[in-house]
Amino acid sequence: MTDILVEQENGVAVVTLNRPEHRNALTYAMWNGLDRVFGELGRDRSVKAVVLTGAGSDFTAGADIAEFGTIRDDAEQARAYEVAVDLGCDAIAQCPKPVIAACKGYTLGGGMHVAMSADFRFAPKEAQFGIPAARLSIVYGVQATRKLLALVGLTEAKRILYAGDRFGSDRALKAGLIDRICDDPLAEAIAFARDLATSSAPLTIGGAKYILNGHAIAPFDATEAERLIDQAAASHDYREGRAAFAEKRPPAFQGR
Repeated sequence: MTDILVEQENGVAVVTLNRPEHRNALTYAMWNGLDRVFGELGRDRSVKAVVLTGAGSDFTAGADIAEFGTIRDDAEQARAYEVAVDLGCDAIAQCPKPVIAACKGYTLGGGMHVAMSADFRFAPKEAQFGIPAARLSIVYGVQATRKLLALVGLTEAKRILYAGDRFGSDRALKAGLIDRICDDPLAEAIAFARDLATSSAPLTIGGAKYILNGHAIAPFDATEAERLIDQAAASHDYREGRAAFAEKRPPAFQGR
Protein backbone atom coordinates (compact mmCIF):
# COMPACT_ATOMS: atom_id res chain seq x y z
CA MET A 1 0.00 0.00 0.00
CA THR A 2 1.74 3.17 -1.20
CA ASP A 3 -0.37 5.39 1.09
CA ILE A 4 1.40 3.77 4.08
CA LEU A 5 5.14 3.17 3.75
CA VAL A 6 7.21 0.96 6.06
CA GLU A 7 11.01 1.01 6.34
CA GLN A 8 13.09 -0.95 8.82
CA GLU A 9 16.66 -0.58 10.01
CA ASN A 10 18.49 -1.82 13.10
CA GLY A 11 15.34 -3.00 14.83
CA VAL A 12 13.40 0.23 14.28
CA ALA A 13 10.51 0.41 11.81
CA VAL A 14 9.45 3.79 10.44
CA VAL A 15 5.81 3.92 9.29
CA THR A 16 4.99 6.91 7.09
CA LEU A 17 1.50 8.14 6.20
CA ASN A 18 2.06 8.99 2.56
CA ARG A 19 -0.52 11.38 1.08
CA PRO A 20 1.38 14.64 1.44
CA GLU A 21 -0.68 16.38 -1.26
CA HIS A 22 -3.74 15.85 1.00
CA ARG A 23 -1.93 16.61 4.28
CA ASN A 24 -1.87 12.82 4.81
CA ALA A 25 -5.64 12.72 5.30
CA LEU A 26 -6.58 9.14 6.11
CA THR A 27 -8.85 7.25 3.73
CA TYR A 28 -11.04 4.33 4.75
CA ALA A 29 -8.48 2.02 3.12
CA MET A 30 -5.69 3.58 5.19
CA TRP A 31 -7.53 2.98 8.48
CA ASN A 32 -7.70 -0.68 7.51
CA GLY A 33 -4.08 -0.52 6.38
CA LEU A 34 -2.94 0.69 9.80
CA ASP A 35 -4.62 -2.35 11.33
CA ARG A 36 -2.70 -4.66 8.99
CA VAL A 37 0.67 -2.86 9.20
CA PHE A 38 0.82 -2.61 12.99
CA GLY A 39 -0.45 -6.16 13.38
CA GLU A 40 2.45 -7.37 11.24
CA LEU A 41 5.00 -5.20 13.06
CA GLY A 42 3.75 -6.47 16.40
CA ARG A 43 4.41 -10.06 15.33
CA ASP A 44 7.82 -9.35 13.76
CA ARG A 45 10.51 -10.20 16.32
CA SER A 46 13.13 -8.28 14.36
CA VAL A 47 11.22 -5.05 15.08
CA LYS A 48 11.93 -3.70 18.55
CA ALA A 49 10.38 -0.20 18.23
CA VAL A 50 8.25 1.76 15.77
CA VAL A 51 8.24 5.42 14.71
CA LEU A 52 5.07 6.77 13.09
CA THR A 53 5.21 9.94 11.00
CA GLY A 54 3.76 11.67 7.95
CA ALA A 55 5.24 12.53 4.56
CA GLY A 56 5.73 16.17 3.64
CA SER A 57 4.83 18.99 6.01
CA ASP A 58 2.16 17.31 8.18
CA PHE A 59 1.58 14.34 10.44
CA THR A 60 -2.04 13.95 9.35
CA ALA A 61 -5.00 16.30 9.07
CA GLY A 62 -7.26 13.42 10.09
CA ALA A 63 -9.94 11.54 8.21
CA ASP A 64 -10.42 12.30 4.52
CA ILE A 65 -13.71 14.19 4.74
CA ALA A 66 -13.98 14.18 0.94
CA GLU A 67 -14.95 10.50 1.24
CA PHE A 68 -17.73 11.07 3.75
CA GLY A 69 -20.44 11.66 1.16
CA THR A 70 -20.09 8.09 -0.07
CA ILE A 71 -18.77 6.05 2.86
CA ARG A 72 -19.98 7.96 5.96
CA ASP A 73 -23.28 9.39 4.80
CA ASP A 74 -25.66 8.06 7.48
CA ALA A 75 -25.69 6.50 10.95
CA GLU A 76 -25.11 2.95 9.68
CA GLN A 77 -22.15 3.97 7.54
CA ALA A 78 -20.80 6.11 10.37
CA ARG A 79 -20.79 3.11 12.71
CA ALA A 80 -18.94 0.99 10.15
CA TYR A 81 -16.45 3.80 9.58
CA GLU A 82 -15.77 4.16 13.31
CA VAL A 83 -15.12 0.41 13.52
CA ALA A 84 -12.37 0.81 10.89
CA VAL A 85 -10.91 3.84 12.69
CA ASP A 86 -10.85 2.01 16.01
CA LEU A 87 -9.29 -1.10 14.47
CA GLY A 88 -6.49 0.96 12.95
CA CYS A 89 -5.80 2.96 16.10
CA ASP A 90 -6.18 -0.01 18.43
CA ALA A 91 -3.57 -1.86 16.35
CA ILE A 92 -1.16 0.98 17.15
CA ALA A 93 -2.07 1.05 20.85
CA GLN A 94 -1.96 -2.75 21.16
CA CYS A 95 1.31 -3.21 19.27
CA PRO A 96 3.61 -4.77 21.90
CA LYS A 97 6.51 -2.59 20.72
CA PRO A 98 7.03 1.03 21.82
CA VAL A 99 5.52 3.41 19.26
CA ILE A 100 6.66 7.03 18.98
CA ALA A 101 4.64 9.49 16.90
CA ALA A 102 6.79 12.16 15.24
CA CYS A 103 4.21 14.89 14.70
CA LYS A 104 4.60 18.04 12.60
CA GLY A 105 2.39 20.54 10.83
CA TYR A 106 -1.21 19.47 11.35
CA THR A 107 -2.28 16.70 13.72
CA LEU A 108 -6.05 17.10 13.63
CA GLY A 109 -9.26 15.16 14.21
CA GLY A 110 -8.77 11.49 13.50
CA GLY A 111 -5.07 12.26 13.26
CA MET A 112 -5.14 13.06 16.97
CA HIS A 113 -6.58 9.59 17.56
CA VAL A 114 -3.67 8.11 15.60
CA ALA A 115 -1.09 10.13 17.56
CA MET A 116 -2.75 9.41 20.92
CA SER A 117 -2.60 5.70 20.14
CA ALA A 118 1.21 5.88 20.19
CA ASP A 119 3.14 5.60 23.44
CA PHE A 120 4.96 8.91 22.99
CA ARG A 121 4.51 12.02 20.87
CA PHE A 122 7.27 14.43 19.77
CA ALA A 123 6.55 17.66 17.88
CA PRO A 124 8.20 20.91 16.78
CA LYS A 125 7.15 24.18 18.35
CA GLU A 126 5.15 25.27 15.29
CA ALA A 127 2.98 22.11 15.12
CA GLN A 128 -0.80 22.48 15.32
CA PHE A 129 -3.21 20.15 17.12
CA GLY A 130 -6.98 20.01 17.40
CA ILE A 131 -10.19 17.98 17.21
CA PRO A 132 -12.71 19.92 15.09
CA ALA A 133 -15.56 17.44 15.60
CA ALA A 134 -17.76 20.17 17.10
CA ARG A 135 -17.44 22.14 13.86
CA LEU A 136 -18.90 19.18 11.90
CA SER A 137 -21.54 17.96 14.39
CA ILE A 138 -19.58 14.74 14.92
CA VAL A 139 -19.30 13.07 18.32
CA TYR A 140 -15.68 12.00 18.69
CA GLY A 141 -15.43 8.21 19.05
CA VAL A 142 -15.45 6.39 22.39
CA GLN A 143 -11.96 4.90 22.06
CA ALA A 144 -10.44 8.21 20.91
CA THR A 145 -12.15 10.14 23.71
CA ARG A 146 -10.94 7.63 26.28
CA LYS A 147 -7.35 8.10 25.07
CA LEU A 148 -7.71 11.88 25.18
CA LEU A 149 -9.08 11.72 28.73
CA ALA A 150 -6.22 9.47 29.86
CA LEU A 151 -3.64 11.90 28.51
CA VAL A 152 -5.00 15.34 29.41
CA GLY A 153 -7.64 14.87 32.12
CA LEU A 154 -11.35 15.64 32.17
CA THR A 155 -11.45 19.43 32.05
CA GLU A 156 -8.83 19.82 29.31
CA ALA A 157 -10.50 17.07 27.27
CA LYS A 158 -13.76 19.01 27.48
CA ARG A 159 -12.02 22.21 26.38
CA ILE A 160 -10.52 20.47 23.35
CA LEU A 161 -13.72 18.70 22.31
CA TYR A 162 -16.23 21.47 23.07
CA ALA A 163 -14.33 24.27 21.32
CA GLY A 164 -12.94 22.30 18.37
CA ASP A 165 -10.18 24.86 17.87
CA ARG A 166 -6.50 24.41 17.00
CA PHE A 167 -3.69 24.91 19.46
CA GLY A 168 0.08 24.82 19.45
CA SER A 169 2.79 22.64 20.93
CA ASP A 170 3.20 24.72 24.09
CA ARG A 171 -0.38 24.02 25.15
CA ALA A 172 -0.12 20.40 23.99
CA LEU A 173 2.98 19.86 26.13
CA LYS A 174 1.49 21.57 29.17
CA ALA A 175 -1.67 19.47 28.85
CA GLY A 176 0.28 16.21 28.55
CA LEU A 177 -0.79 15.54 24.99
CA ILE A 178 2.81 15.53 23.70
CA ASP A 179 6.00 14.57 25.52
CA ARG A 180 8.71 16.62 23.86
CA ILE A 181 9.08 19.78 21.77
CA CYS A 182 12.09 19.50 19.45
CA ASP A 183 13.36 20.96 16.18
CA ASP A 184 13.51 17.58 14.41
CA PRO A 185 10.92 15.24 15.93
CA LEU A 186 11.56 12.44 13.42
CA ALA A 187 15.29 12.31 14.17
CA GLU A 188 14.70 12.45 17.91
CA ALA A 189 11.96 9.82 17.72
CA ILE A 190 14.25 7.46 15.78
CA ALA A 191 17.09 8.04 18.26
CA PHE A 192 14.75 7.36 21.18
CA ALA A 193 13.38 4.25 19.45
CA ARG A 194 16.91 2.94 18.83
CA ASP A 195 17.80 3.46 22.46
CA LEU A 196 14.75 1.46 23.58
CA ALA A 197 15.45 -1.19 20.91
CA THR A 198 18.99 -1.76 22.13
CA SER A 199 18.72 -1.34 25.90
CA SER A 200 15.30 -2.56 27.02
CA ALA A 201 13.82 -6.06 27.13
CA PRO A 202 10.99 -6.41 24.57
CA LEU A 203 8.95 -8.68 26.84
CA THR A 204 9.14 -6.11 29.63
CA ILE A 205 7.92 -3.34 27.32
CA GLY A 206 5.14 -5.48 25.88
CA GLY A 207 3.92 -6.54 29.31
CA ALA A 208 4.13 -3.06 30.80
CA LYS A 209 2.32 -1.58 27.80
CA TYR A 210 -0.51 -4.10 28.07
CA ILE A 211 -1.00 -3.52 31.80
CA LEU A 212 -0.72 0.28 31.66
CA ASN A 213 -2.98 0.67 28.62
CA GLY A 214 -5.37 -1.89 30.07
CA HIS A 215 -5.87 0.23 33.16
CA ALA A 216 -5.88 3.60 31.39
CA ILE A 217 -7.58 3.24 28.00
CA ALA A 218 -8.86 -0.28 27.32
CA PRO A 219 -10.63 -3.23 28.97
CA PHE A 220 -8.16 -5.04 31.21
CA ASP A 221 -7.75 -8.83 31.24
CA ALA A 222 -5.92 -9.87 34.41
CA THR A 223 -5.41 -13.40 33.06
CA GLU A 224 -3.56 -12.04 30.02
CA ALA A 225 -1.48 -9.77 32.24
CA GLU A 226 -0.46 -12.77 34.36
CA ARG A 227 0.41 -14.70 31.19
CA LEU A 228 2.73 -11.91 30.07
CA ILE A 229 4.36 -11.75 33.50
CA ASP A 230 4.90 -15.53 33.50
CA GLN A 231 6.21 -15.46 29.91
CA ALA A 232 8.86 -12.93 30.86
CA ALA A 233 9.81 -14.83 34.03
CA ALA A 234 10.41 -18.02 32.01
CA SER A 235 12.16 -16.29 29.10
CA HIS A 236 15.65 -16.42 27.66
CA ASP A 237 15.78 -12.63 28.11
CA TYR A 238 15.22 -12.88 31.87
CA ARG A 239 18.19 -15.25 32.18
CA GLU A 240 20.22 -13.00 29.87
CA GLY A 241 19.37 -9.90 31.91
CA ARG A 242 20.51 -11.56 35.14
CA ALA A 243 23.71 -12.81 33.53
CA ALA A 244 24.48 -9.40 32.03
CA PHE A 245 23.93 -7.72 35.40
CA ALA A 246 26.27 -10.17 37.12
CA GLU A 247 28.90 -9.82 34.41
CA LYS A 248 28.58 -6.01 34.29
CA ARG A 249 27.87 -5.91 30.54
CA PRO A 250 24.98 -4.69 28.36
CA PRO A 251 22.30 -7.37 27.87
CA ALA A 252 21.57 -8.81 24.42
CA PHE A 253 17.80 -9.24 24.50
CA GLN A 254 16.06 -11.33 21.84
CA GLY A 255 12.38 -10.94 22.70
CA ARG A 256 11.99 -14.59 23.73
